[in-house]
Formats: sequence, structure tokens, C-alpha cells
Amino acid sequence: MSYKIVFFDVDGTLTHHENGTISTKTREIVESLKHKGLKTVAATGRPLSLCEEIRELGIDTLITANGAFTVHDEKVIHKLSMDKDVAREVFEYAASQNHGLSFYTKELSMNGIKDDNILKALKETLSLSDYPQINERIYDEDIYLMCLYANEETAEQYAQRFPHLLFKRWHPFILSVLQEEITKSVAILKVLDYFNIHQSEAIAFGDGEHDIDMIELAGLGIAMGNGSDKLKNAAGFVTKKSGEDGIEFALKNFGIL
Repeated sequence: MSYKIVFFDVDGTLTHHENGTISTKTREIVESLKHKGLKTVAATGRPLSLCEEIRELGIDTLITANGAFTVHDEKVIHKLSMDKDVAREVFEYAASQNHGLSFYTKELSMNGIKDDNILKALKETLSLSDYPQINERIYDEDIYLMCLYANEETAEQYAQRFPHLLFKRWHPFILSVLQEEITKSVAILKVLDYFNIHQSEAIAFGDGEHDIDMIELAGLGIAMGNGSDKLKNAAGFVTKKSGEDGIEFALKNFGIL
């Protein structure tokens, strides 16, 4: 099979699974793929504003907010934003209950609620050591992803209060708040259509359960060795851990490098 495009999850895939750094080897691999004529795409849960180090790798197509906002260079390929009235309703309820929310526009902001569990989750998921900026009228903007910081009891409270919304847990203390299902695979189909590439000609790397739909869609789906068991079971190939040059190992195994 001749592959034309490679989709990379970011955290735990392009980055070291323990310290979050991007190795020189990974930088060289991205450059080698581009030199061979393959397109490279990052598919991440991060907002666009936290993707600068990915752009610096030479990756100019970015699927962000878990698939809700996708750009090639500065051109928007795909976006799904939350209804502003719905966003305001959730925003005001969370404020009344003293619960934390984060908002993914092109930037990242929060509603100003702070506690140790929120800060811990921000560090584990986005490598942030402090809270993002506060935007008190964020609901007036295009929100591509809203996240609730909550345990199971609080999550059930919101599910009952907002039965028309989806609350999808992707971290022990974080849930996506959605009006409709948002996935990386939907955004990937938009990217493939934009470049006129068939999904059988795509490779996808991931490490989390939120990457399952992505690696199942691609012609070759690869799970990182540090990935979840569910992802590994869905993958066509399981490589080494990201901190052990797992991307290089897989690409060489299939003769792509």
C-alpha cells in the first residue's frame, strides 16, 4: 500500500509519554515524511493556541479540540461550534454551583473556578502549571469545545440538568460537554476530502481511547506502546512507547522510512 498522509495524536504520541517533550528524533521523522511527499497532520484535544510547538515541527494541518476545529495553514477546513444560548446556560449554572469549566475557542480560557483537582487535571492533559485566562463573556464567542471538571456525582447532576447535551468523560476529572458527537474521525474525513486522499491511504497514530475512531478509520492504525488496552485491541499494529521512538519503529517496520 502506498500511503499519502499521516495523522498523529499529540500528547503521548508525538510527545514523550512521561515528560511531554518532543524529541529531536520525532522532529527528524516529521521532516523525513514531508521530504518523501507524505502530508502530516496533528489531531489533538488541545486548542489551536496550544499548538505552536506542533507548527514548529512543520505540521501545517491541525485538527484541534478533539475534532471540532480544523485548519490547514490559516484556512478553516471544518468547525463545529456550540449554540451560544446553550453555552451561556451551562456557564451560568456552573457559576452558581462553583464548578469549573474550560472553553476551547482558538484560545483556551476558563470560568475562574479554581481547586487542586482542576489544576492537577490541567497539568496532566495540557501540561499547564497555572489556570488559563478568564473570559466572563465567553459564551458570546464561537466555542468549539467545552469541558466540565467533575467527579461522577457532579457529572450525573449535569446530565440530569441538561438532558439535551452529551457529557463524554475522557479524563478521570474532565468531561467534554457536547451538543452533538465530536470526533477526530469526522475531522479526518474532512481533511482527506480537502486533499483528495482516500482513507485507505492514511496512517494514524494514537495512544488514548479517544483515538480509537481515528485509527479504525485509517488504512493503517497504529497504537503507541503506552496506549490503552482498548486502543491496542482496535489497532492494526502496536508499536513501542512514544518515549522509546515508537513512531520511528512503526514507520520503519512498514517500510515507510
